[in-house]
Amino acid sequence: MFSAIARVFKTPDLRRKIWFTIGIIAIYRIGAYTPAPGVDYNGVQQCLALGNTEGGLYSFVNMFSGGALLQVSVFALGIMPYITAAIIVQLLRVVIPRFEALQREGPQGQAKLTQYTRYLTIALALLNATTLISMARTGALLGCEPGQIIPNDSLPMILLLVLVMTTGVALIMWLGEQITERGVGNGMSILIFVSIAAGFPAALGDIWTVQGWRVFAGVMVLGLVIIALVVLVEQSQRRVPVQYAKRQVGRRTVGGSSTYIPIKVNMAGVIPVIFSSSVLMLPSVLVQFNQPAPGEEPSRVIQLIQEYLVGGTHPVYMALFFFLTIFFTYFYVTITFNPNEVAENMRKYGGFIPGIRAGKPTESYLAYVISRITFPGSLYLGLIALVPLIAFAAVGASQNFPFGGTSILIMVGVGLTTVKQINAQMEQRNYEGLLR
Repeated sequence: MFSAIARVFKTPDLRRKIWFTIGIIAIYRIGAYTPAPGVDYNGVQQCLALGNTEGGLYSFVNMFSGGALLQVSVFALGIMPYITAAIIVQLLRVVIPRFEALQREGPQGQAKLTQYTRYLTIALALLNATTLISMARTGALLGCEPGQIIPNDSLPMILLLVLVMTTGVALIMWLGEQITERGVGNGMSILIFVSIAAGFPAALGDIWTVQGWRVFAGVMVLGLVIIALVVLVEQSQRRVPVQYAKRQVGRRTVGGSSTYIPIKVNMAGVIPVIFSSSVLMLPSVLVQFNQPAPGEEPSRVIQLIQEYLVGGTHPVYMALFFFLTIFFTYFYVTITFNPNEVAENMRKYGGFIPGIRAGKPTESYLAYVISRITFPGSLYLGLIALVPLIAFAAVGASQNFPFGGTSILIMVGVGLTTVKQINAQMEQRNYEGLLR
């Protein structure tokens, strides 16, 4: 392994790309801890010391910002507006025919969709920045006194904060694009990976301090097992064989080759877990903005929400999370994989599945395979998503438990993709790649 890493750094072009990527990551992490103008850094640290930031609403968004959200920094919004915009644009392909047509146009259409994603990211950043600053002004963000985080809440200062945080999102987008063009791997994915990995030392340190070394050792063993299982499932695929008939094109005979359609067990990736987490955040937001006046009892509805849907440890919450993940897995796979389109493309180029007639029978067969392969994939996602909640209920770990849920899925997926890209670049220059 060490010799393979040494070969990577002995290749000048690849070495330059890796150092460039590391430099961009350093800039990103510096921005995550640079306080926004008008924010009292000491006040933020005092509020964080109160420990009122546990829960799905804070921990989920703070994870994607690499801890910048609760620091109220320049990069407080992190990568989340871009993720949301990219998901919305992808879903709109099903609703808006124009978006579907752009998807089929190739690189030019993709560039147009990317531009729409950027515009939507800025709009969402403006909305999120306004909401975040409003919560920081009132003390609702960190559970502290009003004015403790932003002492000067005049209109010019609020507008400056909104501008700075929105610009921070635009800068993060630009940094991600620079990594994609001049570095290694997909830039946005790398920044998400770094944001999540930044929380690992603190989460593991909390387990060591609070639970002791025995629980820490058990968590590390469990983490290695989970990572191995995630790698196994993420690499698993159902290969549907495809045979192309020979065709005469001018004086040449083309076709007659065999290939396959790779259908992954987890085609939806981490999107269903993000959808489920976002839906189950809504009760926490409702409780946050419907606090009773001092001396008054909360309404019965708010009490039921707090008991069953806030905190993430109640069996009702876990069951909802599990079944919502299964539902969104099927939903996302349905809108991203179109058996009719695949069958039509195969028929157009003379391809067929052995034993299956072209056209409608091929479409039905692909739909059947997708339905069967998505079921174990959805169960896998649901169980992985429950790991942090189970750990929180069993050993009292932080809800930012590192080995499970969205964090481990993203880190393993991005890690595998990045290593494959480095391996491909190595094989272009040497007979041996990074992987054997």
